Amino acid sequence: MRVRLDPTDWRIIKHLQANARMTNVELARRVGISPPPCLRRVRALEEAGIIEGYFALLDEKAAGFELTAFAMVGLHAQAETDLRAFENLALTWAIVRECYMLSGETDFLLKCVTSDLTAFQDFIIQQLTAAPNVASVKTHLTIRRVKFEGGVAVRDV
Repeated sequence: MRVRLDPTDWRIIKHLQANARMTNVELARRVGISPPPCLRRVRALEEAGIIEGYFALLDEKAAGFELTAFAMVGLHAQAETDLRAFENLALTWAIVRECYMLSGETDFLLKCVTSDLTAFQDFIIQQLTAAPNVASVKTHLTIRRVKFEGGVAVRDV
């Protein structure tokens, strides 16, 4: 069931997407309400599953992860059990940071982040193409990231 969000909820979401480390007092000030109802709203957004969690956003290169690449995976069979089996396998691969099931020619798109090209190639050869039901893999190395914005586009409220 979808939760109905009012303008105050959207302002909270917008500010938390930009900086989830701010204090509740600061968030309340920016949103224009007092801290107790602000905290109640944040907790309600968490309980409703709209806010799923909080994490630290790393600079991959500064942390020693020089390569971001995408792998487009086609499967031999696309029955629900086959799709779930691949999804469960993708969940075990640390190099895979995001995995999406797609419509069209490609069944899955994997975002991979690793230390270097050799590590990525090893993953492709030893794990991805060797995985059950994998029919094809096409890879794309990134040159540079032009834009990154987590979360969703929140309209001005």
